[in-house]
Amino acid sequence: MAVLSDPISDFLTRLKNASSAGNESFSAPYSKAKESIAAILAEEGYVWKYEVSGEGTQKVIVVTVKYSDAGKAVLTGVKRVSKPGLRQYVGAGKVPRVLNGLGISIISTSKGLMTGSAAKKANVGGEHLANIW
Repeated sequence: MAVLSDPISDFLTRLKNASSAGNESFSAPYSKAKESIAAILAEEGYVWKYEVSGEGTQKVIVVTVKYSDAGKAVLTGVKRVSKPGLRQYVGAGKVPRVLNGLGISIISTSKGLMTGSAAKKANVGGEHLANIW
């Protein structure tokens, strides 16, 4: 098995590939950050649900992708902003809007992972992990 230098990017790529390929669900190795991202995506309506299965180091997170009635994926794009080689941080007043409010940005703050709009309301900044639309 290959060693991943950026597991969050791997999770987001699996999400994007599963939605564009028309797969019902996908699985990825578990981490608390991935679970928080999946919870945000479920809360914002980009995925149906997520489940954590397994025990110990064998935990896996399974995410069910959401599609419209016409069969098109609800999630159309994902962009990883902060990377291991170049971290991107934003202040509370500089949290970006994605597609004029049609998408979400995921921010890692001192209060946990949250959307950009929730970070603005809580008046906190942090690492800008990804944009999703």
